[in-house]
Amino acid sequence: MTRLLVTGADGFVGRHLVRAARAAGKSVIAAVLPGAAPPAEWLQGDLGPVVELVRADLTAMADVERLADVRPDAVVHLAAIASGAVARQDPVGAMQVNRVGSVWLIDALRIAECRPRFLFVSTGEVYGPGHDGPIAEGARLNPVSPYAASKRAAEVALEGLGGHRGVPVITARAFPHTGPGQSTAYVIPALAARLIEAKRTGQREVRVGNLDAVRDFLDVRDVVRAYLALLDRGEAGECYNVASGVGHRLRDCFTTLAAIVGVEVEPSQDASLLRPADIPVLIGDPTRLQQATGWSPKISFERTLQDLVDAQAH
Repeated sequence: MTRLLVTGADGFVGRHLVRAARAAGKSVIAAVLPGAAPPAEWLQGDLGPVVELVRADLTAMADVERLADVRPDAVVHLAAIASGAVARQDPVGAMQVNRVGSVWLIDALRIAECRPRFLFVSTGEVYGPGHDGPIAEGARLNPVSPYAASKRAAEVALEGLGGHRGVPVITARAFPHTGPGQSTAYVIPALAARLIEAKRTGQREVRVGNLDAVRDFLDVRDVVRAYLALLDRGEAGECYNVASGVGHRLRDCFTTLAAIVGVEVEPSQDASLLRPADIPVLIGDPTRLQQATGWSPKISFERTLQDLVDAQAH
């Protein structure tokens, strides 16, 4: 049975990945921050007790060495400063976790004489602005935010270190994804939460940011399937977009969410919700991923939004 180490296991994507990996028959080692909730508290049914737990902070070398000591057969490296807002507030901290912590982990695996297949989760934001349609992996890279810059810096470091250290590194450039359980720090669940509150209070306007942005939203449950497929069939040293190839304008997302919630409101732009250096259009070309693994999205965007609203409403 494959021993899979999932860093950032207690995060939004990590929790879905742990469930999917267990369902696929993998033995899972869940790495979470010291003090974070253990799997037994967030996994349903009898999965919690069978998931191994290790607590580690990527900014502490002794903790990173502890991760390597579990000697996994495969790693999905999710642990990161994943919020663009947090990375803007602390760009040095984002670089320390996202780049330096990733390098430390690869090096610790080498020292432990462990050579697992290593999936590094990056972001489609490394491509930056200037694209009107689906972006392929060979496109020019132009990260314009501290978050994207930290992920690209990690990619560069791991591209060199992975081969040098003998660890087969595969990079997944994940485009925006959402679904039940995502924090309201992100745009789709934030809009859903405001619409639910508007229905409860009778508000006629809802605060929004830039609704003209276009994003390639995937369901998180499809995303974790892609990660597991890349672990099995991705080629070491390659980058793969995890995307649908379809863009959704945030204004249309707002309208669909309002219909699901059952509320008639008008969006009202709030300057505090606008992102500096926002990317107007961000859509990924998933061809390379599909050819390598046979993966394709299974969950419609409408179903994703419905499930997200249902999860928030209960």
